Amino acid sequence: MTVGQNGPKAETGNVGAASARAPRIAVVDYCKGNLMSVERGLRHVGADGFVTADPAEIARADAIVLPGVGAFADAADTMHALGQAAAIRERIAHGVPFLGICLGLHLMFDEGTEGTDVDNDEAENACGLAVLPGVATSMPRTDAEGAAYKVPHVGWNSIEFDAQASTALLEGIEPGEYFYFTHSYIAPDTPCTVATTVHSVAFPSVVAYRDTAFGVQFHPEKSSDAGAALLRNFAAIARRATGA
Repeated sequence: MTVGQNGPKAETGNVGAASARAPRIAVVDYCKGNLMSVERGLRHVGADGFVTADPAEIARADAIVLPGVGAFADAADTMHALGQAAAIRERIAHGVPFLGICLGLHLMFDEGTEGTDVDNDEAENACGLAVLPGVATSMPRTDAEGAAYKVPHVGWNSIEFDAQASTALLEGIEPGEYFYFTHSYIAPDTPCTVATTVHSVAFPSVVAYRDTAFGVQFHPEKSSDAGAALLRNFAAIARRATGA
């Protein structure tokens, strides 16, 4: 691993065979922010990334990326209203490669508390995509010994995982590699957790469902060479899924 001006970097490798047709990867726009950095990151690793809010375009794509912009409740409401949630769930069920980034990871779960009325004991959690069971909740501000931690968790941190039980998304990435995080909420631990990170508590930083649907707590598009390696892996997964 090398360290550059933007933080720790992983050496990149050539993941997957070259293809005559780049996989078309939809970057879901749920009207909450600028998604161009994710689109550029996908194009940088040889994928045909494109931003769309259209459920029909999402359904036709070779793969789907759900980026991390906004709060859970607001994003979920918009996705359900626009028909994006139904399209994404259907494609995941059919094995189409999917990558949720930060909030996109949280939205893979049944419910989330972010953006709900936390002061109202009778307030209901917001409904996510329900691909995975559980509720995404706020990150604790103290650890088990009572030591205080800054929340939001912002900056470079490492991911830890069993290299022998890893997933295709992490091919060529070593345990202990650093990625860039910025978040105040965390996903629940499930059997789909394949990597964890510690900041006040250990939380899932990578999940894999059927080895075709993935979620990451960090931002690969902001994670220098290590992030590019992960996006290259996802593009390779999408390419294989098309049979190219």
